[in-house]
Amino acid sequence: MKQLLLLVFGLVSLAQTVSPLRICAFNIQSFGDTKLSDEGTSKIIVKVLSRYDIALVQEVRDSDLSAVNELMERLNRASKEPYEFEISQSLGRENYKEMYLFIYRTSSVSVVDQYQFPSKSNAFSRAPFILKFSASESNGKELILVPLHTAPNDAVAEIDALYDVYLKIIDKWGTDNMMFLGDFNADCSYVGKKDWASIRLRTSEVFKWLIPDEEDTTVGHSDCAYDRIVVSGAQMKKWVKPNSAKVFDFQEEFKLSQEKALAVSDHFPVEVTLKSQ
Repeated sequence: MKQLLLLVFGLVSLAQTVSPLRICAFNIQSFGDTKLSDEGTSKIIVKVLSRYDIALVQEVRDSDLSAVNELMERLNRASKEPYEFEISQSLGRENYKEMYLFIYRTSSVSVVDQYQFPSKSNAFSRAPFILKFSASESNGKELILVPLHTAPNDAVAEIDALYDVYLKIIDKWGTDNMMFLGDFNADCSYVGKKDWASIRLRTSEVFKWLIPDEEDTTVGHSDCAYDRIVVSGAQMKKWVKPNSAKVFDFQEEFKLSQEKALAVSDHFPVEVTLKSQ
């Protein structure tokens, strides 16, 4: 009887744990029908995205969602577990527009809520499209992801303005546990060493930057840490698996030539794992 009780207790405890979640931000340069029509390129994109429980895709230029829907079909054919997606409206100050695309594994997480930060503030070229997820095995443990692809020449001001988004989310959802991620253009000619002092997301001890300044998140000959992941909140920081934040070099992983790698994107994904709870 004692052994049976221990077994039952163990199964209950196992059911209440949260499996590790791997999350990435990937700027797939000018993602649309043309990119997906190249068979070799599309296979690499599917291979990369299938590594993740949640993937933020940036530079989506696909107004009728034909490329997004085709990508989802290919991804679901290649994966044992189904994926779904949420996508923002087309965002941009002038004629050039992009969308934020979140692709997520339904066995790992579900979408609880979403919030499009107002574009009328004019603080962002592409205002964050924010999703609140619930980890499926966590009895309601929530994860808020705040994406940002900055306009390169406005990178300093836009990264700083994420602090205002942070305050808005606390007011709206009553939590400071968040993850900010995306192509911040946070290095080289767009954000210099002297600029960090004016970026509240960097100067405040509330935030932890997981991708260091010395990283190279670009494909090709440049050496810049454009793409970043930043977390806030005591619970969120504890959830991050130590030393799991990194660049995923798909060129090296899949033994691609420079030409074939650049056909996928001029950026590598940045990723992090949230550990089992």
